[in-house]
Amino acid sequence: MEAELAALAASGATTLVGLMVSESWEQAKTRLARLLGRRGATDSAEAELRRTEQALATARSAHDDEAETRLRGDWQARILDILTTDPDRGEELLRLLAELAPPGTVVGSLFAGTHHGPAFQGSAIYGGVTFHVQAPAENGGRIKPDQVPAVTARFINRTAELARLDEALGAVGNGPRQPVALGVVHGLSGIGKSALARWWAHKEHARFPDGQLYVDFAPLKGEAATSGAPGGDVSEAMAMVLRGLHVADEFMPASLAERTNLLRSRTAGQRLLVVLDGVDQPAQVRPFIPKGPGSAVLVTSHRRLGELALDGARMIDVRPLDSHGGLALLADLCGQLAVDGERDAAARLVQLCSGLPVALRIVAARLLSDDGMTIASLAAELDDETGRLAGLSLEGEELSMSAALGPSYRLLAPEAARLYRLLGLLPAGPVDAAVAAAAAGTDLAAAQRLMRVLATAHLVETAPDGRHRMPDLVRLHAREQAAQQETAAEHTAVLRRVATHYLAMTAFADRAVKRDRLRIASLSPLLDQAVDPFTAPGGPDPLEWLDAERTMILAVLREAARHRLHDLVWPLAEAFTVLFLHRRYLGAWKESLELGVAAATAAGASATTAAQVEQAAAAEARLRSLLSRPLMDLGEYAAAHTELETAAARAEVTGNLVLRASVQEFFGRYLDVAEPDRAVEAYQRSLDLNIRAGERRGAAIAAFFLGCAQDTRGDHAQALATLLKAREDLLSGSEPDPRMAARVTAALGMVHAHLGDTEAAVAALSEAADELRRQRAGHYEAQALGRLADLVQPMGRTAEVRRWLTRALAIHTANGSPEAEDLERRLNALDAES
Repeated sequence: MEAELAALAASGATTLVGLMVSESWEQAKTRLARLLGRRGATDSAEAELRRTEQALATARSAHDDEAETRLRGDWQARILDILTTDPDRGEELLRLLAELAPPGTVVGSLFAGTHHGPAFQGSAIYGGVTFHVQAPAENGGRIKPDQVPAVTARFINRTAELARLDEALGAVGNGPRQPVALGVVHGLSGIGKSALARWWAHKEHARFPDGQLYVDFAPLKGEAATSGAPGGDVSEAMAMVLRGLHVADEFMPASLAERTNLLRSRTAGQRLLVVLDGVDQPAQVRPFIPKGPGSAVLVTSHRRLGELALDGARMIDVRPLDSHGGLALLADLCGQLAVDGERDAAARLVQLCSGLPVALRIVAARLLSDDGMTIASLAAELDDETGRLAGLSLEGEELSMSAALGPSYRLLAPEAARLYRLLGLLPAGPVDAAVAAAAAGTDLAAAQRLMRVLATAHLVETAPDGRHRMPDLVRLHAREQAAQQETAAEHTAVLRRVATHYLAMTAFADRAVKRDRLRIASLSPLLDQAVDPFTAPGGPDPLEWLDAERTMILAVLREAARHRLHDLVWPLAEAFTVLFLHRRYLGAWKESLELGVAAATAAGASATTAAQVEQAAAAEARLRSLLSRPLMDLGEYAAAHTELETAAARAEVTGNLVLRASVQEFFGRYLDVAEPDRAVEAYQRSLDLNIRAGERRGAAIAAFFLGCAQDTRGDHAQALATLLKAREDLLSGSEPDPRMAARVTAALGMVHAHLGDTEAAVAALSEAADELRRQRAGHYEAQALGRLADLVQPMGRTAEVRRWLTRALAIHTANGSPEAEDLERRLNALDAES
């Protein structure tokens, strides 16, 4: 208990010192002084806080970390004394510190610190987007993973469960023989499993010095629940964990087996906590067990997952609250004064509810929604066993969240009630006010006002970044109300408005990444009437915004496809692919393009004019050729070949030379792997078509791939001429592309090497590596450096080899590439030889 109080005091002191440098400090100081000086010494307490504030400012200006640490230590001792001598007052102090955390920041509870990140919110087609991304460390250093969400609600009397978790996971050591602990928290939905896991993770933060990783399987399941597919996307969850361990997307293995092996390699020797929330199957757990001695995995599930006992898992059953915990929860919901005023009746009510948190919340809803009802009168009503279930179900229904939410919903004004229902029709996931505005067909200001009404009624949860999320059961209640009061036509209309909003924002993001790109969808009428948030001062990075919205955009694509909104699905799939060209989410990329292909095919089948038929064919060709990329990365070469053959056939009937050229380029990429001897023919066709179309940049890129294929085939002299022309065109066009030109220069270096001109090869590769470094294209820079080392090592130029390999090793290490181990071994061998 002493250690726990010390940890609480340390966390409170850290939060207090953090508040002193925040914008909310002046207001916070007054409230803290009143609490700290409760026995009549408010002025003294405020003076003490002022002295600490001044000392902290002095320490920070002098970069005196030791002085700042001493200040935190002084306050840790002060808070520990309050917790020890006056527990109620100490608990109130900790709650107040959490409440006073500055607005616009993410406060990971008193135990996780305050994390600052840029936020964006502005107007767009339906009012704009809300954006929040963690700012990178200014010193370029690594950030230790600390992903477990904040504990935002009061934690009620789970001492026994915490003790069992301590026994199962807490008693870990540092020795090399320490096992990895595995614990499964299981129980009824809504009984507090996630809160228990998060609380324990924060309480034991110091036991895992290498960090805490977190995966919530609920949003990863997508539509699995309705389709009957088991569990969530384990491979995508593994990618999330590896990113937390600083593995870059360009080095992310394609298969789950490879990702699992990489996790073991990355966690060897580290002491980590992995929290897996909302697990359905044992198979969702086993891949995430880290290798570091003393690490732990904490799982929450509504199932027992008994199979994991074979893996040494300890099962922690979350039971109903005891009398003390039930009273505390009831007081938290209804107010301490109300419970204290009818203490005996409140204890009886807890007993009649069997300590079930859901039942207690329902009775609290009845008490709060009926001014004439007292705790005693409700306890007397529920004392009759024959009518107890009806009494716990509100208005005669069975025990359900629907009944519990009834009073809150009925108190909503008509506009807010309508928005509530319409939000229930959307896929699960966080939405900003712009999406809410699109759903309701209103302006941003009105949507913001209505969302505040819903948040006040506790029908939506508002995250620090300004987005809102409906808890799953609340969303189901909203959907239930919509089914009763909204027509099927309105459901489709809501989805069309929201999908149109996401199409506009995704198209703007696509154009912000690359203005000059082949696109089939003609979106000018839509974009001309919208505001581009990515060109605004301080606007979000387009790829980061797409990444943050990725799950919701894919869910909207699914819903729009089910509602046969073909005219929105395929353009959204086309624009969305820009994210996947830069980041490896192969499953999501494949699914989005498959939805787009199906929509384009359906649009063609229902077309009534020649222009509509041609556009649908062009869209199908474009999307099928794009689909070949994730299929190849997933090793599905036969499927990729089928898509490309169909794409080529569809492109031929359109007369669109640029599209036909693009399809042939994709065909060449496929043939590079499947039939290298035929790749030159495909790239040559792409080059010829781009030239005929007057597409200079497309011709230059086709020439780059053609030159590489010629070099592979042994036509080195021809490859040299082809690549020189490609580089010239890439640098002299209206939109020069130095990054792609540097890749061509690296390819020229390899051609020079194959022609026997080593010095020319070294010069070209060195020039390419320098430019790629300036362009922040680390992956391609490391490739060029590795080729340089390969070329000159036989010449005995050991110092240069060591310099290039060291730089390449730094790049691969920073991005979590498996190639780092080979480079390290190669450098060690060089040292041994010298």
